[in-house]
Amino acid sequence: MQIRRILATAVVAAVTAPAAMLSVAPAFADTKPAAQTQNKPSIAELEQAAKDAQKAYDAAVVAEKALVRSLEDTDAPTYPLEAAFQAATKTAKEAATKKATADAAVADAKAKLDAAVSDDDKAAAQKALTEAEGVAKTAADAKTAADAKQAEASKAVSDVRVEISKKIYKAQLAIKETLAKKTAADKALADAKKAEGSGSCVSQDALSAVAVGLPSKIAAGSTVDFTLRLGNTTGRTLDNVFPIAYPHGTDKSGMKDIDKLLHLKWSNGSGWQDLDGRHHAGVVKALRTGAHADVKLRLTVDASAPAEGTGVVFVNADYTNNDGSCGGVPDSTMYEFRLTPVGSKPSTEPAKPAKPASKPEPQGSKSPSPVGSGGTTGTGGANGSLAHTGSSSALPQFALAGGAAVVIGAGAVYFVRRRKAADNA
Repeated sequence: MQIRRILATAVVAAVTAPAAMLSVAPAFADTKPAAQTQNKPSIAELEQAAKDAQKAYDAAVVAEKALVRSLEDTDAPTYPLEAAFQAATKTAKEAATKKATADAAVADAKAKLDAAVSDDDKAAAQKALTEAEGVAKTAADAKTAADAKQAEASKAVSDVRVEISKKIYKAQLAIKETLAKKTAADKALADAKKAEGSGSCVSQDALSAVAVGLPSKIAAGSTVDFTLRLGNTTGRTLDNVFPIAYPHGTDKSGMKDIDKLLHLKWSNGSGWQDLDGRHHAGVVKALRTGAHADVKLRLTVDASAPAEGTGVVFVNADYTNNDGSCGGVPDSTMYEFRLTPVGSKPSTEPAKPAKPASKPEPQGSKSPSPVGSGGTTGTGGANGSLAHTGSSSALPQFALAGGAAVVIGAGAVYFVRRRKAADNA
């Protein structure tokens, strides 16, 4: 049988980044003479631009992944157009079998007519031939109609795949565009800090941020608690560590942003608080080397969130020290979960990171203790304490500088094979 193949370039995801995200200025480096640089952007503006560029890039990567999943879904037996094609193929095959049987009956009737000798035998054979030819014509018409429906069903599912593939291509372009803007924004920020003598911030693999206990499936209308675990193996106590987390989501199509339906809070030990504008979940004070601290997070999904949607939580961390040094985790980590209908049974399987944390959880000599009970001064203990006062405005925006966007499956080639049962070798 002839095999029908549709080749699509796969790009993973489900979220089209908002236009505002995709319009981050590509570069802020200024090479004009000093007399022309009065309007040069400030460090704060550059930090915000780098943050926006990172978020746009993260969204583009998630969109890519969701689109590839939607392409793969079209090959499932339960996909309506695919089911229609399979049903049409079955009907066409049955029609072909009936036509073959009818054609054989016509040939047999003709042979009997040729062999007839008496007038009565010839009359009977002619009558049988006429009836057989009528049945054969009906079978031929039925086969023609069934073949047309099969071709129509095949075209319908193929057209959908072509349209999704076009979106996948655009998503790849969006990733390239947002990556270029993120790289330019990060460089502009780094150059500006270096020029102002504030280049003491460094990315630290020895500082880690890991999400623990986030389910792989979350029902709409439910709330889940999980932990952001910060680990310090830098060789020194970090005076102020800023946990960072933010959720991002899309519907099943990957084209509709549902961030407003995902609500993330953190606990300071006495209640649940909103994260600040930089996605900081408070501040951990005096996190000793070889120790870790746990920050409690709570994710609530609105009941109106679409079932079969896709969500992710990005985690990261920054730090500043009293001596002026600062830094952060080089790359954010993305934890993906699927949205399920309201009332669905909670998942016991934890969400897995799309890329590993920068460093495994440190195994210090002190036993881990959840943070959240520290006072407003945040003097801390062996593992650090979470201050009630939130984040510091002096913190350089190091978080998310490396990005969590690992292109899962980017550039992969996806083959969809279909058999046309009515075609015979």
